[in-house]
Amino acid sequence: QVQLVESGGGLVQPGGSLRLSCAASGSIFSINDMGWYRQAPGQQRELVATITSRGSANYVDSVKGRFTISRDNAKNTVYLQMNSLKPEDTAVYYCNAVIVLLPTLRRDDCWGQGTQVTVSS
Repeated sequence: QVQLVESGGGLVQPGGSLRLSCAASGSIFSINDMGWYRQAPGQQRELVATITSRGSANYVDSVKGRFTISRDNAKNTVYLQMNSLKPEDTAVYYCNAVIVLLPTLRRDDCWGQGTQVTVSS
């Protein structure tokens, strides 16, 4: 069994910053890509950013220059630093990781429970 536990969401004013964290734990052999997705009310879940195990990152155009994804492989943790937040960034943010499981070495697509980010004055 594997768990992804997110933290760091909350209420922030426009222009403010938040840092999300997501730690994976359990029967982990290795972790491939990790990423963050978000879902606003009435909208489909969308990709925000991904990062490979070697640290190569990709972002959706709407967050480029404002958000930074990073990871600590020793801690099985991925982060999302969000700066210059806008009201349209309001959503539930979900952590995702492609994890190779023990003892089967089967690759599984794992999700966190989500953390609310609200940008409002």
